[in-house]
Amino acid sequence: MELDRRLEDKSARVGVVGLGYVGLPLAAEFCRRGFRVDGFEISRPRLAALKAGRSYVDDVPSADIARFSKAGLFKAHGTSQALSGCEAVFICVQTPLRKTGEPNLGPITEAARTLRRYSKKGRLVVLESTVFPGVTQEWILPILAEGGRRLGQDFFLAFSPERVDPGNKNYGIANTPKVVGGADAESTRLACLAYAQILGDKVVPVSSSRAAEVVKLLENSFRSVNIALVNEMALICHRLGLDVWEVLSAAATKPFGFMPFYPGPGIGGHCIPKDPKLLAWKMRTLNFEPRFIELASAINGSMPAHVVERVAALLNKDKKPLNGSRILVLGVAYKSGTSDYRESPSLDVMHLLLEAKARVVYHDPRVPSLRLDGSLLKSRPLTASLLRWADCAAVLTAHRGIDYGAVARGARRVFDARNAVPAGPAVEKL
Repeated sequence: MELDRRLEDKSARVGVVGLGYVGLPLAAEFCRRGFRVDGFEISRPRLAALKAGRSYVDDVPSADIARFSKAGLFKAHGTSQALSGCEAVFICVQTPLRKTGEPNLGPITEAARTLRRYSKKGRLVVLESTVFPGVTQEWILPILAEGGRRLGQDFFLAFSPERVDPGNKNYGIANTPKVVGGADAESTRLACLAYAQILGDKVVPVSSSRAAEVVKLLENSFRSVNIALVNEMALICHRLGLDVWEVLSAAATKPFGFMPFYPGPGIGGHCIPKDPKLLAWKMRTLNFEPRFIELASAINGSMPAHVVERVAALLNKDKKPLNGSRILVLGVAYKSGTSDYRESPSLDVMHLLLEAKARVVYHDPRVPSLRLDGSLLKSRPLTASLLRWADCAAVLTAHRGIDYGAVARGARRVFDARNAVPAGPAVEKL
């Protein structure tokens, strides 16, 4: 088959729709292996950055973008027509949730319509965007098949869940196994072959696109449920007067039957807060109530309010109300080591603090500015005077490189939701 040969000799042109935290690292990895990649991105600021050789994704160095662009391996486009010559196209756009909790498939279906409009015979299309079960087969396939085009002859279609973990220094695209499920057997085979060019033998085929879709939802539901369990354990230990971090540390010494997860101010990022809700929504349409998943979401969603309650209780020790108190938030990214603050629980905590009329500033070396409740906030330098200014410093994301010993010594009160600050008389932990 011609596409087989062109994938193996790296002459196949690769397209990536959506150059965000998933699409840009994927595009970079194909370039690193010698493929020519055309990327399509609708965000003008992102497009301008890429054309200038700058990366906005932590895991993709700007030097790589500049090098690939100069070598003619990578080009970012703002018009979808650039995808017309691509033989293997990967869809990496978002699947947002509406305010009602219903999945918004608009970006995905628009990407599929674009590929149908600029069709190329024998093209492989792979959806990486997280979706509820059945989307690849029931939504994308009919769009690509419009006009009498045939799966397995005119085009091939598969789903492969993204497994991007921003800021992870040990696992990236090149060494994280890839699950692949096609709309038919030949689509599975071709998609596995495409990924094998960057992953070698770390490709895991499954029986169908629906199975691959559920794999992704299971992975993040597993994390959501276990994080909810330890968050609830943190609440339990607080009521019992115990240190949850001591309990977790001791439990983690068991060499079998236990995997440590850690509590915090909530969950954030592009996957864990949303993906279990996709599965829950789909199952409710089938008259099945996914109780574990929904309970986990409720517990995790309650943690920002719990953090605010604990900060208020800490201020009460100094006979200060939350209203008017000065709160320094340390860390607004959703996890350590990244600049990504999508769905960050820190934003929820800050919103609740502002709603209570507290005076809130933040420090995050990776997030120089952000918009919250219509206002532009800028990261403050972490100085001794800033620590003295604050009535309470709340550690919500524990970035490396911050002197938490100095925080413990310099702040009047510290609420530590991440177990980052050394114990001390002014420090209270989640």
